[in-house]
Amino acid sequence: MTTITEIKESFGMNRELISCDSDSAVKCPCATFVGTKKGNVTEFRGVPFAKPPTGARRWKKPEPLAESDRIFEAFYNGRSPIQTQWNSERASYYPQGEDCLYLNIWTNLSVKHKAVMVFFHGGSYGWGGTADPLYNGLNFVTAHPDIVLVTVGYRVGLMGFVDLSYIKGGEDYPDAPNLGILDQIEALRWIRRNISAFGGNPDNVTIFGESAGGGSVSLLPVIPQAKGLFRRVIAESGSVALTYSKSECRDYTQKLIEGSGASSMDDLMKLSEAEIKELNDRLNLDNNFPQRDGKLIPLNPYRPYHDGLTSDIDMIIGTNSNELNYWVGELGGIVPYRFAMPVKYENDMRRFSEEDQRRVKKFISELKGHDLWRITEFYNELMFRLPAVKQAEFHSRNGGRVFMYYWREPSAIKYRGACHAVELAYVFGNTDETIYTGKPADPKLSGTVMNLWAQFAKTGNPSVKGIEWKPFETHKRATMILQKKPELRFDILKRQRKLLSPLLKYMLNGSYTELDFNIPFVRKKAAQLAAVAAAGAAITFGIIKIFKKQV
Repeated sequence: MTTITEIKESFGMNRELISCDSDSAVKCPCATFVGTKKGNVTEFRGVPFAKPPTGARRWKKPEPLAESDRIFEAFYNGRSPIQTQWNSERASYYPQGEDCLYLNIWTNLSVKHKAVMVFFHGGSYGWGGTADPLYNGLNFVTAHPDIVLVTVGYRVGLMGFVDLSYIKGGEDYPDAPNLGILDQIEALRWIRRNISAFGGNPDNVTIFGESAGGGSVSLLPVIPQAKGLFRRVIAESGSVALTYSKSECRDYTQKLIEGSGASSMDDLMKLSEAEIKELNDRLNLDNNFPQRDGKLIPLNPYRPYHDGLTSDIDMIIGTNSNELNYWVGELGGIVPYRFAMPVKYENDMRRFSEEDQRRVKKFISELKGHDLWRITEFYNELMFRLPAVKQAEFHSRNGGRVFMYYWREPSAIKYRGACHAVELAYVFGNTDETIYTGKPADPKLSGTVMNLWAQFAKTGNPSVKGIEWKPFETHKRATMILQKKPELRFDILKRQRKLLSPLLKYMLNGSYTELDFNIPFVRKKAAQLAAVAAAGAAITFGIIKIFKKQV
């Protein structure tokens, strides 16, 4: 039991202790952390893994913690990274700050040398945090006491992914475009040094993530600085395609200059945290993805997979069948979604060659249903499934072991289907977290998915009793269909793959900062609205005339 004799100072969201008498205390070189016992699992929240990126360290790469004999509670989540509050991002309502480099750990301290699973949250690289209840690792580790589960916070949005090279003095901040990725690497270094104290095996680490987290764990194998820090990857609905070119990042920097009124880095460094938060609120909808800078991240991030530089990594990668339907909710409902998707589609079509435009039109024409859902399927393929397939192809051809999945268990929310993020409640065993599922997740399927993920983390092969999951190889393309009754199938959606794979060269990534609204769809809708308005005016004028006659 913890005995608090004096509280010296705050550390993250937790308190420093003079001493402790606890079977839930773990000593690390940087501090001793006292966790909370929950059944057979001990939970450590708000554990720092780097120095706070504040003051002179703002927009700088993370620095490791110094050794210390201090003792801290680890009862509460560390602060969320600075972000705009958003209904679907529940960590955004938790206290935020620049001081946000913390992780959470769930472990059964009585079991040693366990496989370690490290989760990186999603949120379009502009939102998210470890405080989101969807990422609570208690149920997973209770079901799998031979796993240590870690969730990691990292800088996002304005503080995590901004190119400052266009600003006077920006040359002193060369890492700013990819700080969030560097934070993840520093967290993995901390885990490498310390996780054995929590019962984990530092030589058996699996990194996994969803959306931006899936993109992150796809990028980390291609970054030399991350080599040796993990041996397995589970990428859910994310790939190396979720990146920006340097030119795509420039628009955000220009908005930063205009929004802040800053003419130099000195001006930006003088901003208070409150001013940073307000500025981020105005810019957050335009946030960058990681930059293909040619330094940390290759200009062609598929290339290391193609060249076999990732072949020592075991991988699970997959997507959901209705990824884009998630944005029905994010955009405010089906009506704005019906407008937004054709606008995005017509803008992207302008980027394609005439031959590729014909290819897209052929793909669209072969699908059934309303135009809206055919366009949606185009983006399901080109933004999510096919980049994951290409990543898997290269990895497999060069000796890497990879397993592919396709999630089909739907949400109960109207228009969502098997949307982006719907699998998270199942993966963590948090079946009552219904934000994406619409109703409690099926506990049997959740148990199956947790077993698959845990078995892969322990052995590199996700097969469990009753489910043989064969590796993805280019000649058979084995894919596990994840639904109430999982089913292994081969070369699914072959026709769609063959039609659209040549378009991967365009690196579609969801960027919408340069959308042009002077397009046929918008002009057509404007004309229709004008016609409706004119008809309404004529009817109104007619009623007035009748009324006047009657008077």
